[in-house]
Amino acid sequence: MSVTTPVRLRVGIVIYEDASRDLARAYRGLLTARELLDAGDDVVVVYDGSGVDTLAAASVADHRLHPLVEGLRSNTRGACGFCARAHGVEETLSAAGWALLSDYKGHASVRDLLVEGYQILSF
Repeated sequence: MSVTTPVRLRVGIVIYEDASRDLARAYRGLLTARELLDAGDDVVVVYDGSGVDTLAAASVADHRLHPLVEGLRSNTRGACGFCARAHGVEETLSAAGWALLSDYKGHASVRDLLVEGYQILSF
């Protein structure tokens, strides 16, 4: 009988969706991150594009995604700083304690995740 080594994935979840337009897609991305973490995988979450609106809205305690977002806080790298400014949520995100990422020309870097060995899933 052979012994198998457990697989440990490295996955970067990038949330691009504005939950006010498609709550199910944003939810599914966050739930996928939770599932992977529960399985013992290495997961980071980044909010980019309109996803910064999701993070801003879900930072409010009565938002439907708030428990998921807060449960992933220690695995969340942050939100794109450029997009946060462009979408008018920079102050909201900063006040909620989220990092604003500006690794590539003021934007969050997806390449950095790839260089670190993360497979990217986008929602």
